Amino acid sequence: MSSIVVTGASSGIGRATALLLAAHGHQVFGTVRKNADAQALAGRRQITPVLLDVTEAGQLADAVAAIEAQVSAAGLDGLVNNAGSGAALPLELTSRAELRRQLEVNTIGQLAVTQAFLPLLRRARGRIVMIGSIGVRCPPPFSGPIVIPKAALTAVTHALRQELSGCGIRTILVDPATIRTDAGDKVAADAAATLAAFTDSERVRYGAAVSKMTSAFTRSHRQGSPAEKVAAVIVRALTSRRPQAHYTVGKNSRRMTLISRLPIPLADAVRRRIFGMPAPGSICLEGLPPAATTVPDAAPGRPWNSS
Repeated sequence: MSSIVVTGASSGIGRATALLLAAHGHQVFGTVRKNADAQALAGRRQITPVLLDVTEAGQLADAVAAIEAQVSAAGLDGLVNNAGSGAALPLELTSRAELRRQLEVNTIGQLAVTQAFLPLLRRARGRIVMIGSIGVRCPPPFSGPIVIPKAALTAVTHALRQELSGCGIRTILVDPATIRTDAGDKVAADAAATLAAFTDSERVRYGAAVSKMTSAFTRSHRQGSPAEKVAAVIVRALTSRRPQAHYTVGKNSRRMTLISRLPIPLADAVRRRIFGMPAPGSICLEGLPPAATTVPDAAPGRPWNSS
């Protein structure tokens, strides 16, 4: 029986992956951040919940020690780096603090988890599966805070694949496209809060576009592929004799890949049409009071000064 760690196992893709691996007879260590989520998993056969916030070094050390005590010399056969968070807002209005937080959770935290479990993975010549995003290839508007860390994680994956191959460890990237999870509703709720906090000038620049993008995003994700479809690909990546280095999965994955291959002006025009973005040069700030066009001070969720 193989032993596999799945981070972010409380919901969505992580939970679906943990359940499917367990159904296939694997011993799963599912990491969650809350005690309530740990209790929800505790009754599942073949699944051991582990408390872990990927940005907390102390929790990570405790998690590794607890899992090592159970797998012992056999080591780990797999690690699925799925834990993450997201925020959708204009990059102009994204504070340094918010961007750092996204990078800590979605890139640095994933690397820290990988580093911590590598000794156990080496014992079993296990596999690492990184959950990226098709948005890296074809970023929608206002997805910068989500896509930037995922782009960095993609680079981390490519580097690890080469660096660890000599140890017999395979590193695999899975890029989900449009998937039906709670994350879609969370992005919509966050976008609504962002809209409510806009100044007059920000509302002129971004209000209509953010509203249209949010509506399109929410509608698309509610009609997306189920998380179980991604889980099936992750299981394949962990168990296939000759896994691919890179998988894409989910509704719209082919369309987004095709858009990413178009000439940039054409790709931009297609995305403007999909998300209802304004035409180039169509927004005018004339008639607004001078105070409305100043750049606000840096604060979480707000832009920073250029100096």
